[in-house]
Amino acid sequence: MLTIGMLGGMSWESSAEYYRLANEMVRERLGGLHSARCLLYSVDFAAVEAIQVEGRWDDAAELLADAARSLEAGGADLLLLCTNTMHKVADRVEEAVSIPFLHLVDATAAAVRHAGLESVGLLGTAFTMEQAFYRDRLAAHGLTVLVPGEEDRAVVHRVIYDELCVGVVKPTSREAYRQVIGWLVEAGADGIILGCTEIELLIGQDDSPVPVFPTTRLHVEAAVDRALGAREQ
Repeated sequence: MLTIGMLGGMSWESSAEYYRLANEMVRERLGGLHSARCLLYSVDFAAVEAIQVEGRWDDAAELLADAARSLEAGGADLLLLCTNTMHKVADRVEEAVSIPFLHLVDATAAAVRHAGLESVGLLGTAFTMEQAFYRDRLAAHGLTVLVPGEEDRAVVHRVIYDELCVGVVKPTSREAYRQVIGWLVEAGADGIILGCTEIELLIGQDDSPVPVFPTTRLHVEAAVDRALGAREQ
């Protein structure tokens, strides 16, 4: 079994989900007392959030590249960047290490294409919904990407940072997200990408009339597939 390197802490609420899911998936596949071999490097999200707001993406890239190098030095065999938004600097992180980097958007797009869908609605932080790095990567896989209108994007973003990142889950926010999903479906979305790791704390398949694609789970599944594919017989 390979050792999965998790670069997280953005927020730790979502990184905890990465850790939990990886161990659950390994136990489900191998049985008994098996658990995932993994390393977790958790950054201080307050510092990262300030960098995001100030647009200092070069600083963000160097911070995460340093963390990635630490995971490789610690023995990680493959690397996950446990955040959607910070995939804006994924290329710089990948360049910093020699171990395989599993890109979250590629794992998500593969699941969407496997489901036979071509048009998806994207929920995430304002950075993810509004900037090109995420939508263009999805489009490169042949997908049409729809995002909410300006007011709805503000609601989705606020709930992530003010509530989900600090462990607050409100039924009123779930209903607001359901409404946004409904409008995306009306606009032509055949599926919904939960493009922020924390959103999976709030929204699931029961909240959408079309298939949802939980990026955290899909990312972890790709990592576990890779880790167990190389396990000793």
